[in-house]
Amino acid sequence: MNYLNQKKILLGMTGGIAAYKCAELTRRLKDLGADVRVVMTQGAKAFITPLTMQAVSGNPVSDSLLDPAAEAAMGHIELAKWADVVIVAPASANTIACLANGLAGDLLSTLCLATPAPIVVCPAMNQQMWAAKATQRNMATLIDDGKQVLGPASGEQACGDVGVGRMSEPLDIIAGLQGILAPKPLAGKKLVITAGPTQEAIDPVRYISNHSSGKMGYAIAAAAQQLGCRVELVSGPCNLPSPYGVNRHSVVSAQQMLDTSLSLVNNADIFIGCAAVADYRAADQAQHKIKKSQATMTIELTRNPDVLASVAALDKRPFTVGFAAETQDIEKYALDKMQRKNLDMIAANNVALTGQGFGADQNALQVFWPQGKQTLELADKTALATKLMLLIAEHINKK
Repeated sequence: MNYLNQKKILLGMTGGIAAYKCAELTRRLKDLGADVRVVMTQGAKAFITPLTMQAVSGNPVSDSLLDPAAEAAMGHIELAKWADVVIVAPASANTIACLANGLAGDLLSTLCLATPAPIVVCPAMNQQMWAAKATQRNMATLIDDGKQVLGPASGEQACGDVGVGRMSEPLDIIAGLQGILAPKPLAGKKLVITAGPTQEAIDPVRYISNHSSGKMGYAIAAAAQQLGCRVELVSGPCNLPSPYGVNRHSVVSAQQMLDTSLSLVNNADIFIGCAAVADYRAADQAQHKIKKSQATMTIELTRNPDVLASVAALDKRPFTVGFAAETQDIEKYALDKMQRKNLDMIAANNVALTGQGFGADQNALQVFWPQGKQTLELADKTALATKLMLLIAEHINKK
């Protein structure tokens, strides 16, 4: 779900090499329908020009505390009232110190004092500066004052050091903003969700698996985090980045997925079994590569543990949601699975239809629960995931 559409975003840029990332950040915010205005400190202008930021934002750049061209020459008040949210990125150590101590020596720090809008700080500095006690003390003050913090990230820095202090990437900042702006009907809830395929080894180089990409499960994990959940994602092998703010636990086999899920599900409010768990595994896994020495080969298979049913059978279980990937008689098979496994809800999709299901960026769901059903029409998996989590929230909050 896009919570940035039509939002008025004030981007405050300070001095740091990471200022170059703000051009892409601004462009992507505008792509999502946000109106972006930029304020630059003198330090920021040493790294990237106001003309660049004016071009990507489509608005004049502000850089003076006493701008005669501003409304009544009170630009800090004008901008402070205009913004729905203020992002300080990159936030240098000096600016963080100013914000923590209520200083107002330039336009950016002044409007941060004058605005009623939420302020999001994206730190960027040398790793040693970030680790300094003064910086950490200032960050603790900002958090205590109610400021939101996104980052910093870890990695190689412009100075050659390696460590924590890099400004978060634009897409990570946007994901964090979506979460900050989203409603929080699931605030304080804990979700454990499985996603992706499992791989069941035949020998050291071969395995049994399926076509699951993990996209639906990862989208649900991201949506739940934005809606306030603490999310534990138990993921089979997936070529996907971990969703922002989500704790990812990587597993390979069905047994590993079950063990990890059971270790996390205690005190969980919701469990969603979105993973495409392999139904069978090799009865005997070969210790060495099986050679191609004969025209045919028979492999004996044995049933894998049922992760979803195992959670649903717990004496003290969370609200348990299953997925049914079917190719025909969707409602019939989904209702049967819901009843057999004693689920609170099941989301079914037709993976035989082109352009939805496994590997696709879109999906449609038929959602069933004991007293009703609802169809979630074909949509981007991100939007669909939010609709599903809002539906789950309705049921959770009725209890």
